[in-house]
Amino acid sequence: MSDTDSTVERSPSDGDDTLHDVIIIGAGLSGIDAAYRLRSENPSLKYLILERRERVGGTWDLFRYPGIRSDSDIYTLSFPFEPWRRPEALASGASIREYVETTAAKHGIDDHIRFGHHVQTANWDSGTDTWTITSRMGGNEQTLRCRFVYFATGYYDYDEPYTPHFPGLDDFEGRVVHPQHWPDDLDHAGKQVVVIGSGATSVSLIPSLAKTAGHVVMLQRSPSYIASMSQEQKINPWIRKLLPPRAAHQVIRTRYAAQTAAMVHGLHRFPKVGRKLLTAGVRKELPEGYPVDVHFNPAYDPWDQRMCMVPDGDLFADITNGTVEMVTDHIDRIDATGITLTSGRHLDADLIVTATGLQLQAFGGIRIRVDDAEIKPHDRFVFKSHLLEDVPNLAWSVGYTNASWTLRADMTARAVAKLLRYMRSHGYTHAYPHLGAQSMTAQPLWDLKAGYVERAPEALPKSGTHGHWRVRHNYYRDAIDHRFDDIEDSMVFGRAPTRV
Repeated sequence: MSDTDSTVERSPSDGDDTLHDVIIIGAGLSGIDAAYRLRSENPSLKYLILERRERVGGTWDLFRYPGIRSDSDIYTLSFPFEPWRRPEALASGASIREYVETTAAKHGIDDHIRFGHHVQTANWDSGTDTWTITSRMGGNEQTLRCRFVYFATGYYDYDEPYTPHFPGLDDFEGRVVHPQHWPDDLDHAGKQVVVIGSGATSVSLIPSLAKTAGHVVMLQRSPSYIASMSQEQKINPWIRKLLPPRAAHQVIRTRYAAQTAAMVHGLHRFPKVGRKLLTAGVRKELPEGYPVDVHFNPAYDPWDQRMCMVPDGDLFADITNGTVEMVTDHIDRIDATGITLTSGRHLDADLIVTATGLQLQAFGGIRIRVDDAEIKPHDRFVFKSHLLEDVPNLAWSVGYTNASWTLRADMTARAVAKLLRYMRSHGYTHAYPHLGAQSMTAQPLWDLKAGYVERAPEALPKSGTHGHWRVRHNYYRDAIDHRFDDIEDSMVFGRAPTRV
């Protein structure tokens, strides 16, 4: 990669229809947010969004199981620039997808989306400072070029969820489904259902199944922290009456971000107190004498894994009325009629739902090359939580582990918009973070002890231990750094030696 000065080349907008300033990969929350921020800061920017699915939404289009909803408050999950107008605090997946689609249409972003493009490779050419993006559309291969590539691809494999090996699964005569691939024709009415898993998917799916199923068992190897969140917000309606919609949205959003940050900090600082408070909250929701310590008192400290939120205690209500049963045990084997546990108990089942988690995957599984040399994500440090060490003109949007995804996704979009404006104003055609000769200890990108993180230690890039090379999960500290950011810190800027 050359940093020598030469003639500043023309903008891609000057007549070459195959060359874009930015290609955004993914049309979910992160991709639509990126498009809005990049164009707002750079009005003449020529951009394109490539989306492998047939409509916007990302996660909220992929997951269609009953009860799919946000696992954090919708006010911070929504866009800062587009008010969330519905009343609920935890929103359904369908309403989130509709909100993303409506926002894209309102701001003209949908005109820049090409659907059905499954991106395969991204190859950087240092001679021209361009990325060549190769995608498949149907059976055809297509290539596009851009100056900057923005990965809004999330962090997990859309095609292959995680399903552990269960002895005897092939002997089961009922139906087995994973929530990531929920069939449209699945009828669970009146059936005996066993849901394997204890995370956010299980706690959102089970109350919906319980409405019509004969009986639902939530089978977990070990407990998770689960807390109830009220859907009826008493303060928000008053804020919306007193302030214009956008200002009200900002106040409500700030309130929830601060509330979550305070809770996470408090639980980390005082884990024993936090454990007592959380388990006491569960006891209030359940009948007297219920074995809370067996089913709702995890071995790990609060927020070592993501907290599961349930709207208005719906899961606890179903446990209380008997439509849902909690079972904490290990699977010995699966047979024709259900699941035998190591305790010897047999769970009869017509339907088994394997809510067993995700497979981590960086950059949507797209192969990244720099001058035809493949880049392995785990070999690189992340800089400012979104740039990749020594990889030019590339950004990756990835959210927080202990707060709403969009809080960091929007910060990333604004940081990249600022970087692009700086590059244009100085005539630079490439930029990348460079660690140089300084020694840096590596640590995991995410500080969670969740199974999907621990199963794939080499799936994601590395975090450093200090400076902007350290990936923090602290929204307010990141927001302060973002406001006072030195755009040139640890960055290499330059111009292409060859005019395109």
